[in-house]
Amino acid sequence: MIDKTHALPVAAQCRLLDISRGCVYYRPVAVSEADLDLMRRLDELHLEHPCFGSRRLVVLLGREDIDVGRQPVRTLMRRMGLEAIYRKPRTSVANQAHRVYPYLLKDVPIERPNQAWSADITYVPMARGFGYLVAIIDLYSRKVMAHRLSNTMTTDFCIEALDEALTRFGAPEIFNTDQGAQFTDACFTDRLKAHGIQISMDGKRRWIDKDYVAYCTSFARSTTTRPSRRRMASLAPCALRGASSPGGSYRHSFLSL
Repeated sequence: MIDKTHALPVAAQCRLLDISRGCVYYRPVAVSEADLDLMRRLDELHLEHPCFGSRRLVVLLGREDIDVGRQPVRTLMRRMGLEAIYRKPRTSVANQAHRVYPYLLKDVPIERPNQAWSADITYVPMARGFGYLVAIIDLYSRKVMAHRLSNTMTTDFCIEALDEALTRFGAPEIFNTDQGAQFTDACFTDRLKAHGIQISMDGKRRWIDKDYVAYCTSFARSTTTRPSRRRMASLAPCALRGASSPGGSYRHSFLSL
């Protein structure tokens, strides 16, 4: 809209368009290599200690002789979308224009594959910046049925992952998600209805289900860490705590992406 070669000065063009001259001349500053290295290490520490906030992470970094204050760590965590896993009010705000479905997994034992799937969106670090990863997980086997990467939080890449999972493994009985706009969108739910799948969505007091799937997804994309049985059992939703392997131990295997 601004033509710097025009006879009319840039300042006058900005006044006519009612915009600041700062946005015309400003050039974004690239993230420094030091910040990228620190962000990568914060991501690794968050995978190992998902319940740690910025204060505890600063302590861990100090033990590695990385001298950094809490405020820079908070800034980078906010930029990466990292936050400690803990119970908090209103973890997601639903789109009022979308229909919300009831939660169907309460007191339901997960006893076989394709009985219940769940999906969630997380991020993955890239060479420059970050991408968004949607993963669909079978709650019984913890197998990643399908996944897609995107650089925007739109619905289309979630639908692509769903179509692939349905094509490769058939339709589950129940599909559980949170109330994010990508999963409550009619384009997504219509796909589930077309295959006769019961739609389940986390509501109040079901915050731990979302954190469980996010935790599974984080370890599914990690090649350096594996979850402990105690931590997995603490994050497992109530519906999953009755599921066990033929030997009687808690199933906690993960398949890497």
